[in-house]
Amino acid sequence: MRPVLLLAFAALAAQAFAADAPSPLFNIRSYGARGDGAALDTAAINRAIDAAHAAGGGTAYIPAGTWLSGSIHLQSNVTLYLEQGATLVATNDPAAYDEPEPNQWDKFQDYGHSHFRNSFIWGENLENVTIAGPGRIWGKGLVRSQRAPQAGQKQVGNKAISLKLSHNVTLKDFSILQGGWFGVLANGVDNFTISNLKVDTNRDGLDIINCRNVRVSDCTVNSPYDDGICLKSDYALGVPRSVENVTITNSQVSGYDVGTLLDGTFQRKVTYGNAGANAGPTGRLKFGTESNGGFKNITISNIVFDYCRGLALETVDGALLEDVSISNVTMRDIVNAPIFLRLGARMRAPEGIEVGALRRVSLSNFVVYNADPRYSSIIAGIPGHDIEDVRLNNIRIYYQGGGTKEQAALEPKEEEKTYPEPRMFGVIPAYGFFVRHVNGIQFNDVEVSYLKPDQRPAFLLESVKNADFFRVKAQHEAGVPVFSLKSVADFLVQLSPGVADARLKTVDRKEF
Repeated sequence: MRPVLLLAFAALAAQAFAADAPSPLFNIRSYGARGDGAALDTAAINRAIDAAHAAGGGTAYIPAGTWLSGSIHLQSNVTLYLEQGATLVATNDPAAYDEPEPNQWDKFQDYGHSHFRNSFIWGENLENVTIAGPGRIWGKGLVRSQRAPQAGQKQVGNKAISLKLSHNVTLKDFSILQGGWFGVLANGVDNFTISNLKVDTNRDGLDIINCRNVRVSDCTVNSPYDDGICLKSDYALGVPRSVENVTITNSQVSGYDVGTLLDGTFQRKVTYGNAGANAGPTGRLKFGTESNGGFKNITISNIVFDYCRGLALETVDGALLEDVSISNVTMRDIVNAPIFLRLGARMRAPEGIEVGALRRVSLSNFVVYNADPRYSSIIAGIPGHDIEDVRLNNIRIYYQGGGTKEQAALEPKEEEKTYPEPRMFGVIPAYGFFVRHVNGIQFNDVEVSYLKPDQRPAFLLESVKNADFFRVKAQHEAGVPVFSLKSVADFLVQLSPGVADARLKTVDRKEF
C-alpha cells in the first residue's frame, strides 16, 4: 500500500475510533459518595456532574448501590447514568432540597406546575442532557402535593425529575418508583426523547408541557392516583406555548396499586380517588387539563389502557386542540368514559383570552372491553362553541350495561366552567356515545354493545350538525331506540344493521 494511502487509512480509522469512543466517566464514588443508603450523597453527585460539565461533557456514573440524596442539578452536555442495581433515593430532609423559585404567573396553574427547582433532579436552560441506564429513581421522601411555603419554611421536594426550557434531552431505560407529584415534569423542552421508562408512581407519571418535537416510546406508566402520560399547555412560562409535533407509541398506562407494576404483582386492592370507590383509579393518557397554549400535530399509536380511566382530550382554558391522530388502542376494565373529548370554558388564563377550539381529531382501531356503564363515551362542546371535524373509525366498545329507563330520561347539565371529568355530567342517558355541541362528526365501522341489558339508547345527539353514521352496529333491547336526536341538522345513517337508511335535514326531536 502506498504511504499516502496508508496515512489516509490511518486517519479514517482514528476518526472512526474517536466517534465510537465512550464519553469520559465521572464515578460519583470518586467524588465522595458513599452509597450506604444512610449518608447524604447530594454534594458528591453534584460534584461529579459539575466535573463532567467542566470537562466539556461526559457521564456522571452512579454504580450499583443505594444513594440517598437531595436536589441534584443537571448540566449541559452531561449524562447521568444509573447502573444496574443502582437506586437513587430522595431523602425526606427538607434542608436537602432547593427552594421553589418565584413565579409571577402561578395563579394560572397548580403550585406543582408553577415551580421547578424544588425537585429531586432538575435542570433548566440546558442542552444535550441525558438520564439513562437500567437503575432506579425512588422518590421515597418526595411529597404528592404541596402549598406555597410560609416565610422561612423549608419543604421537601415534590418532583422526581423537573426540566425547564431546555433542548436535546433524552430520558431512557430507567425506572421511577413513587415520583411524588410528578415522576417527570418537563416544561418548554424541545427535541425531547423518552424511551423505555417504567414509572410506578403515586401521582402523575409523565407530564409533557409546552414541549415541541417530542418522541415517547416503549414506556409503561402505572399511576393510580393521577394521570399516566399527560400533555399540557399551561401558563407557567408566562407565555402561551403549544405542545406540538409529538409522537407517543408502543406504551401502556394503568392504575394498579402503587409499586405493584415494578414488583410484577399488578395488584388492584386499594380504593382510589377523592370521590370514593366510584372514582376508581386514574392512570390514563390525557391532554389537559391545563390548556393555555394548545395541542397541535400529535400522533399516538399502539397504546394499552388497563384498569384505569379512558382517553381524555380536553381544552378548557382557551387553547386550540387540533390535528390529532390516535390509532391502535386497546382498553380493558375502564372506570369512566372510554373516550372523552371536551371543549369547555373554565378559562384559568389571563384576562381577555377567548374560548379555544377542538377540531380535526381522528380516532381509529380501538377495542374496549368492560367499560364503566355510567358515562358512555362523551364528545361535548358548549353552547356557541362546537367541537369540529371528529372521525371515529373501526371502534368496538363493550360496556358493562345495566342502565335504566330513568337514566335514559336524564338531561346532563352543560357544566361549562367545571373542571373537566366525565363524572361532572352524572350518569349519561345513552350507554354508547353522548354527542353534544358538535359540528362535523363521522362514525365509520363503530360497534357498541353491553354485557348486561341496558334501557338507554346507544347514541344520543344534541345540538349536533353534520353527523354521518356508516356501517354502525349497536346492541339494543326491544323497544329501546338506537338513536335519540335532539336539535340535530344534516344527519345521515347508512348500511347500519337494525336501522333503516335515513337522511334528515333538521330534527327537533326523534328516536328510532
